[in-house]
Amino acid sequence: MDACGLIVEYNPFHNGHLYHVQQAKKSSKADCIIAVMSGSFLQRGEPAIIDKFHRTQAALASGVDLVVELPYSYAVQNSDFFAKGAVHTLDKLKVSSICFGSESGDTSNFITSYKMFKEKEAIFHEVVQLYLKKGISFPEASKAAYKQIGLSTNELDLTKPNNILGFGYIRAIFEGNLSISPITIKRTGSNYHDQMINNSVASATSIRKALFQQESLTEKIQGTLPVSTCEQLTKYKKITGYWHTWENYFPLLQYRVLTMSLDEIREIHGVTEGIEYRIKKTAKTATSFSGWMDELKTKRYTRTRLQRMFVHILTNTKKEDLLPILEDQSVSYVRLLGFNETGRKYINLNKKKIQVPLVTKLTKNMDISLSLEEKASNAYYSILPPSIAETLRKQELQPPIII
Repeated sequence: MDACGLIVEYNPFHNGHLYHVQQAKKSSKADCIIAVMSGSFLQRGEPAIIDKFHRTQAALASGVDLVVELPYSYAVQNSDFFAKGAVHTLDKLKVSSICFGSESGDTSNFITSYKMFKEKEAIFHEVVQLYLKKGISFPEASKAAYKQIGLSTNELDLTKPNNILGFGYIRAIFEGNLSISPITIKRTGSNYHDQMINNSVASATSIRKALFQQESLTEKIQGTLPVSTCEQLTKYKKITGYWHTWENYFPLLQYRVLTMSLDEIREIHGVTEGIEYRIKKTAKTATSFSGWMDELKTKRYTRTRLQRMFVHILTNTKKEDLLPILEDQSVSYVRLLGFNETGRKYINLNKKKIQVPLVTKLTKNMDISLSLEEKASNAYYSILPPSIAETLRKQELQPPIII
């Protein structure tokens, strides 16, 4: 069996994701579609709107054959580490191809641009450092550096969010010397950061914004989602009373920061350059999470970078916890979240080829990476009433979802 990998968050699974799954099957001609999905917290430093288990249900009901979890150590990181962790996870599962959406829609553009990048990589890093010294954020410095070496004026514009992620996947494949064929499909409908729902293929950002404003699945919102996603969103809200937003966690975060010493904040992964002083000072007067971010963000510290930092504060993830994993750049296990009969067959046929443990549930005496998953899960459910949180946490101890 051949498998095609998808790198996803499904926050939530919408019509654009459904199109992606369908086109991945068509383009790759693979027998099995495998999604590596972020868990409780996401790449841009946000809590997932509903938990990973309900998102897995929605994905499996919409054509994905196997869902595995992107480890927390890679999920809440910049695009380079996120891409490496996801690509290497799929490589462990022996996928033949990876299919991703992009503004470009042409795989050859990515490969040509990667070769150009390697020729001018030294210049790229020099320009990045120059802009960083001026107080510019890393994403903006990278965009400027790509432009400097000619990678925003040809067919691949590396100022576009999905092109940036796609380029990260290509780099991970080539630099890891992996036997994976990259496939890209052109994004349709709304743009990645669009705030408003304009058609049935809307951005996840606009869908979440509408959900939080309406607090119910209006007809307009339902028009952007497969039926299975509507069912899982409704089911989760019925259990918990709401969908997860950063504002739910604000009192916990404020308490954490106010009771931590500067040295303790400094030890948290992502905290650098004295930002701990501003975090501590602003915690005393903040009245909402959004307001706190507005007070903290600068050219250097973007909202996304700050949000990732606050995820690590919430989960008490220290530099010493993550740096060995990120420096090693290896994936030590694959966590199975759910599968259908096709996914089960694929795993059974490839078990002997997969050279890392296939983890089906959290257990005692786990390695450091899995311990981080447990902390992330505990932090994610901490805003819920104890009895509900305990029930949902037990999903971590149960076998994968099977449909």
